[in-house]
Amino acid sequence: MQPGRADHRTPPVGSPHPSDGPTRRRLLAGLGGLTLAATLTACARGSSTTSVPGAVNLYNDNATWSGGYEKAGAVLKRLCGFDLRPLSNASTTSYQEVVQTSVQTNRAADVVKWASGYPLYSLARSGGLSDLSGLWRDTVRRGWVSSELEQAVSYEGKVYGIPLYQSSYVFFYAKKVFTRYGLDEPSTWAEFTHNAEVLKKNGVTPFLATQNGVWPAFEWFEELVSKLDPDFYTRLINGRAAYTDDVAVEAMTIWRDFYAKGWMTAPDFDGANGPAQMKAGKLGMFLHGSWESAAIAAAGLKPGVDYGAFIMPTVHAGTRPSVIAESGVFAVPKRAADHAGAVAAVSHWLDPRVQRVWSDFLQDSSANPTVRAANPVIEKVQQDIARNRRTLLTRYNEASPPNLIQGNILDLGNFMIHPTAVRSTLASMRKRADSEWDIWRKGGS
Repeated sequence: MQPGRADHRTPPVGSPHPSDGPTRRRLLAGLGGLTLAATLTACARGSSTTSVPGAVNLYNDNATWSGGYEKAGAVLKRLCGFDLRPLSNASTTSYQEVVQTSVQTNRAADVVKWASGYPLYSLARSGGLSDLSGLWRDTVRRGWVSSELEQAVSYEGKVYGIPLYQSSYVFFYAKKVFTRYGLDEPSTWAEFTHNAEVLKKNGVTPFLATQNGVWPAFEWFEELVSKLDPDFYTRLINGRAAYTDDVAVEAMTIWRDFYAKGWMTAPDFDGANGPAQMKAGKLGMFLHGSWESAAIAAAGLKPGVDYGAFIMPTVHAGTRPSVIAESGVFAVPKRAADHAGAVAAVSHWLDPRVQRVWSDFLQDSSANPTVRAANPVIEKVQQDIARNRRTLLTRYNEASPPNLIQGNILDLGNFMIHPTAVRSTLASMRKRADSEWDIWRKGGS
């Protein structure tokens, strides 16, 4: 769910995958009702869902954002009379199970942080979320959000989430390292691979690639496929193309070759150490969501001085430019203790005055297109997206049924350990896709 952590926490790479059959679904369904009360207490909620006058309880899985929620909540308080009271659960697995079960009860929080796309569709199917369609239309009318995002936050014609943030997938790079070896931001694939060759020759690891934490294993896959053919990527994530098709094979082959050339960090590299490695001159480039700019700043790197960012060039000339985009959401349970307060707060969330504070805290772009990023590196990325009319593509993690994504991430993580297994990895992903899409279309999760 939260950037920089697992949106869908899964078992360690190499372990049997519990979502490859109905067992896990039956188990969770059976345990959910029995363990809900205990889980709510264990995750630091307990009686904390009790309403506080003038505040709405915001249940989330990222305690590091609490300060930002509180700063934005202070502005919300002036605008609508309600601020935000963040309640965090550090375990993403526990968090997801609590939300999925509690939205059906009177123990639901006022507002929950969730992922857009299929995780939201799956939660909406439960019937426990409020229809925010009227609020959405008003927000679009005000110019506070792009109507292009509606598909990611709506299910069967109704809107169930308001964008929490909007990030882009970029390559952060160490500017001083690039300067030392005479490198520029690449605008072509040849320049991109040339930079990697020069860095490797000089003892600098060109790229960070990791499956540590499980979820990051999809980052290079989505990036390479989309920069080969964004239309194929769209068909693939929508279940209209096969993982064994030529474009996917070409993407995995490029990735395999990068490993063979020694351009990647070890598969178990801790991505949290990426900014420090950039600062130390040991790492050249770091593929991640633009929300990583806050962690890079925390490591002591100044935007535009110590680091920059660019979007990966297309592999072949003439390919339509695109960018992977990510947006979490705020959703309001139907049975929220303070439903009116929750709707009031969420309806003002994308107000430019709130977003100015929130964007500055994240050091990232806002889902409100009128709010420019204060971070010059991120603002430059946003200008690139607008200037080149890049197609916004849904991040892989939210782009298909959750059980399909979870299993495929494990396959990609295993590939990173054994990067010659191109065909077998894709065959496994295709088999899972055929099964999980069939389940989803029949109404399963």
